[in-house]
Amino acid sequence: MTAAPALPEHSDIAAIAARITRPVVLVGLMGVGKSTVGRKLASMLGRDFIDADDAIAEAAQRSIPEIFEAFGEAHFRDGERRVIARLIDEGRGVIATGGGAFVDPVTRAAVLERGIAVWIDCDVDTLVERTARRNTRPLLQNGDPREILSRLAQERAPFYGEAHIRVVSETGPHADTARAIIEAINQWL
Repeated sequence: MTAAPALPEHSDIAAIAARITRPVVLVGLMGVGKSTVGRKLASMLGRDFIDADDAIAEAAQRSIPEIFEAFGEAHFRDGERRVIARLIDEGRGVIATGGGAFVDPVTRAAVLERGIAVWIDCDVDTLVERTARRNTRPLLQNGDPREILSRLAQERAPFYGEAHIRVVSETGPHADTARAIIEAINQWL
């Protein structure tokens, strides 16, 4: 068994952060921790954080479930595409995207070309537990969450697999996942 790579210390993080010249864009299924880890990551890097879903809701003056209900998923994805492109163009430090954002070819191309795409991955059991905490996920409203998440994981893995970096989110502290992302970015740069 090989030892896990040493996670960067605070002074190393500052040096790595200085080398990051484009937004870090977190992708992955709902419940992997993109928003929670993203906030921690942004703090550690000394960058701003924005959740693309929050930006979409603000732009639409409606919640994500309301957008899905009133206009459907295709309309939501169109708005999501435009908002994420704007956030990347603004040079946001760390951007957490919705679970389906990176599946869209236009969004994926923009992220891959102008950002650092980080796929946060974790097992389905963890996703089921995490997503059960909130009843605000439109794609989980009509069916068995485990079945839906398993299907989405299988369907979306090829798209997420195009990300520059993949980090597995464990059940430990979010700071550990954020540090693992920083180390992976350091290796990628």
